[in-house]
Amino acid sequence: MRAVTDLEPAERVEQLRATIRRHNDAYYLDDAPEIPDADYDALVRELQQLEEQFPELITPDSPTQVVSGSASTAFAPVVHRVPMMSLDNAFSAEELDAWGGRLARRLADLGESGGSVGLVAELKIDGLAMSLRYEGGTLVQAATRGDGRIGEDVTANVRTISVIPHTLPKGAPEVLEVRGEIYMPIAVFEALNRAQVEAGLRTYANPRNTAAGSLRQKDPSITASRELAFWSYQLGEVEGGPTLTAHHETFEFLASLGFPVNPEVTVLDGLAAADAHCRGWQDRRHDLAYEIDGVVLKVDDLALQRELGFTSKAPRWAIAYKFPPEERTTKLLDIMVSVGRTGRATPFGRLEPVFVGGSTVGVATLHNQDQVKAKDVRPGDTVIVRKAGDVIPEIVGPVLAERPKGLPEWVFPTECPVCGHALVRPEGEADTRCPNISCPARVAGTIEHFASRGAMDIEGLGEQRVRLFCQMGLVADVADVYSLTAEQLSGIEGFGEVSINNLLSAIDASREQPLAKLLVGLNVRHMGPAASVALATHFGHLDRIEAATEEELAAVEGVGPTIASAVREWFADDSNRAVVQKLRDAGVNMVGPDAPELPQNLVGLSVVVTGTLDGFTRDEAEAAIKGRGGKSPGSVSKKTTAVVVGNEPGASKLTKAEDLGVPILDEVGFRHLLDTGELPPGAVPAGDAPAEG
Repeated sequence: MRAVTDLEPAERVEQLRATIRRHNDAYYLDDAPEIPDADYDALVRELQQLEEQFPELITPDSPTQVVSGSASTAFAPVVHRVPMMSLDNAFSAEELDAWGGRLARRLADLGESGGSVGLVAELKIDGLAMSLRYEGGTLVQAATRGDGRIGEDVTANVRTISVIPHTLPKGAPEVLEVRGEIYMPIAVFEALNRAQVEAGLRTYANPRNTAAGSLRQKDPSITASRELAFWSYQLGEVEGGPTLTAHHETFEFLASLGFPVNPEVTVLDGLAAADAHCRGWQDRRHDLAYEIDGVVLKVDDLALQRELGFTSKAPRWAIAYKFPPEERTTKLLDIMVSVGRTGRATPFGRLEPVFVGGSTVGVATLHNQDQVKAKDVRPGDTVIVRKAGDVIPEIVGPVLAERPKGLPEWVFPTECPVCGHALVRPEGEADTRCPNISCPARVAGTIEHFASRGAMDIEGLGEQRVRLFCQMGLVADVADVYSLTAEQLSGIEGFGEVSINNLLSAIDASREQPLAKLLVGLNVRHMGPAASVALATHFGHLDRIEAATEEELAAVEGVGPTIASAVREWFADDSNRAVVQKLRDAGVNMVGPDAPELPQNLVGLSVVVTGTLDGFTRDEAEAAIKGRGGKSPGSVSKKTTAVVVGNEPGASKLTKAEDLGVPILDEVGFRHLLDTGELPPGAVPAGDAPAEG
């Protein structure tokens, strides 16, 4: 068989068209895409380039000339009175600038100035396009986009989505078609997958296709259980109603009728602002409670939209700027198991390197034994790899259409791959563990954690050096770090006088770290920085924590029974107590701050912290709130008293506070609240609405 690169242009064009159509059916009809969007986009772009090079090969039914998708025969067909078009895409700043140039030239032909044209920027929601038709103020039909001309009637299912109004207020147009995107919030998707794993079922690949599959259920009660949501963004057919002159007025009109409107819609003054706006959302895309895969830019002036018109498949007055891919396909070479500091045995995949999410990925996590089974990935599979921002790369699942015949199922090992000890899986837990506390992998991981920035912060004692020292027998537990000498290190390759002095100085300085840092470094299961600060502040000395009963530990604000049990169990172990004694002998600080007599002036108040503060770490800020009797939850609600906002806050928390009218404080206002128990003068709820305590 000839390689793809050996095909004649006409043959390759036909091959690409057939492949793209097959993937369209898998994506739009079956809600089960075989490849990530980025791989699909690459196929379409190759076809576009060939058709540009050989225009005689263009046909009216080519995927480049028609709206992607088609209508399923499982639902009654709906003919769209106003076609639902696709959008052209830009994949880089250069392509966005090229669209801007074309737009400016067309506007100039119309006697308009392209550089100063107003644009509306909308987030490109990763969901399912939907048309809602109202007659006489009542929802009479809901239809998918389909092929742009004919969609599917999914009215019964859409009526189960709580945020979509069934009736409109008095004065609404006699006929109103509202277009928007149905999507599944990330939290709902994650909860659904957790339930799938607990039931021993295959997990869903992503929120978009899960939302689409949920909407196409024959039983509307299944759709209702999936907690789908909706953003409105466009009008279709309208009879009656106000005369709108700008696209941004559409959102105001939709909101007045009770439709959900995305709060991140922005009006931009000219093309120059578009690139920075798109790049800004590319950096902040994971701050949202739903998935986006780009930004849509539209000319704001509706009269100009009409004059600019359409191509055969897309409006000339709009473009979708698509973010770099976070999912790609590659070959799974092997599945291996790593053992961490707690003994947790984590399966991971060794991959043919692939560029995804801004970096080249060669390994990706598979989380745990249940996830491997639910995803049914096997060495030799072509797999979908996802890397979202700084999140650890993960294997989403296999491309079953490309699985070689007879590929054997991968079986989780029964013995630790490092020490050979039998692995165990405690009842009721998802993780499999090596129980051998002397396992070299556990020992090295524990020491690496002890030296990390969040614990004792020993600069220069990273993973490679720790593992080398373990192999040489220089350290066997965290306390042995304080026994390292210049004589021991001087004979090791790569250790000169300067590096030896720097490392030993860092080790010596770590003796004075606060007690809370030492508690983090001791690697007690379930106990993180916040609980460590709480215990250090409450008891004031490691000896008193060691001697405390489980009930006394659990009574500390921010600790609770799970952490208390783990702390008690850790100190009950003879080997752990021996390590603590070695740390005492080494002069490591075990004294915590005196428990301050803080005024209990925040009792009954709930204060959320988001972003980075100059004078507090996140844990210190939350401890300051809790130490005064208040609560510091991780999310904003109607009961939130105030939201403290530092640098680079989470956009979803800030938006929620603004939507609910919760007061927003800077660090100065936060200190005032801590000192007085009252909101600072002038701190009014966001949006001038009263806060609910």
